[in-house]
Amino acid sequence: MTVFDLNRGALAPVADEVDIVELRVTGAIPRELDGTLLRNGPNPPGGRFEGNDMLSWWPEAAMLHAIAFDDGRAAGYRNRWARTRRWAAVHAPGQAPHLPDTNPNVNVLQHAGELLALAEGGAPLAITAALDSFGVPARHAGFDGAMTAHPKVDPVTGELILFRADWRAPWLRYGVVDAQGVPRVDLEIELGAPSMMHDLAITETRSLLLDLNVGYDFSLLQQGHRMPLRWHDDRPARIGVIPRHGGDVRWFGVEPCFIQHVVNAYDCDASCLVLDAVRYPSFLRLDACTGRFADNPVGELWRYVIDTANGLIDEGPLADGGIELPRINESRTGRRYRYLYAVEQPNNAEMRGVMRFDHARGTTMHYAVPAGDQNGEPVFVPRPGGADEDDGWLLVMVYRAATDMSDVVILDARAIDAGPVATVHLPRRVPAGFHGAWVPRERRA
Repeated sequence: MTVFDLNRGALAPVADEVDIVELRVTGAIPRELDGTLLRNGPNPPGGRFEGNDMLSWWPEAAMLHAIAFDDGRAAGYRNRWARTRRWAAVHAPGQAPHLPDTNPNVNVLQHAGELLALAEGGAPLAITAALDSFGVPARHAGFDGAMTAHPKVDPVTGELILFRADWRAPWLRYGVVDAQGVPRVDLEIELGAPSMMHDLAITETRSLLLDLNVGYDFSLLQQGHRMPLRWHDDRPARIGVIPRHGGDVRWFGVEPCFIQHVVNAYDCDASCLVLDAVRYPSFLRLDACTGRFADNPVGELWRYVIDTANGLIDEGPLADGGIELPRINESRTGRRYRYLYAVEQPNNAEMRGVMRFDHARGTTMHYAVPAGDQNGEPVFVPRPGGADEDDGWLLVMVYRAATDMSDVVILDARAIDAGPVATVHLPRRVPAGFHGAWVPRERRA
């Protein structure tokens, strides 16, 4: 596994919480950008990572970042650790027993009137766009208080589709929550062994579950590894298709792989569906002789076409080049879509550049980021009232190595190769993280 200095450069944590009102801007921020960009990721409460690889980075405490936009101006930046027992153990030991025992460091989601910071299999944390922590959500308790960090919201029905994968039995539960946050489906899915499932996909009628080659090996904990995950050659890779509101799961075998993030899925017809994802031909492969992890390859944009009538699946690449952290216009979630946006990976140690892929033309467009700099996922923000799928902007966090600070780059989603519409210059570093969300400002009548 690639060794990083987690305490230098783009990955380096920050040791404090700040509120900054005055932000310098280059260019003109579109006046329609009215809301807050949120970003989530790991940041140890003590301000320093222990360890030097990906599995030392992933599980650290959650820190959220917020950049507010108001009527064509950057209204401010703030960051806050999620108020959990991990944070309290360092900063407020007396509060620890009263705070949630979870680590919501992966994602951010708005659903049923709640804004949630989401954990990898743990309980969500209710927050505000100003990064106040409310603790346990009024809704969205999940299964035994826990769920995936990548549930999907149906943009038409408002339903939230989710799962909980666990190393303890039951190893997998699947569920659906309605638009008001009320659980409607709660099913146990039978697996042969616990699986590392990070994401799922939905269509208008079905959900797709990923039971692939990365699973648990608890002997790794005795060897000093922080997370007991590795590649298993002998584990079958398969995709499960289940009717959204419950029924039998049909499993379809695929070539050995691991998928961290799906792009989207949709129904072709009653017996055919398409899944697009970022696929790795191997991931967290452990060398039995040395006891060390091999370097991971870069992820590929990959398509699966599943013929449920004949029990067949066809798979293959859609584009060249390494990518990760894919995003779409989320009004197309579970529906046919044309455009996706993703971080480019020149190699397995860098996330640098943004790619737009056009399915209709099979073409790519690129926004280049200078060597030495790094960027996070491109968050798509639709233009209010826009009719076209790509009518909007991409908001991208970019770390600048020369200054050890970060920018928020605003790109026209239809012309990312034209360069930034505007750039918000933050007077500090936002450490590399996982996922974010755009939260529109609520206007009162």
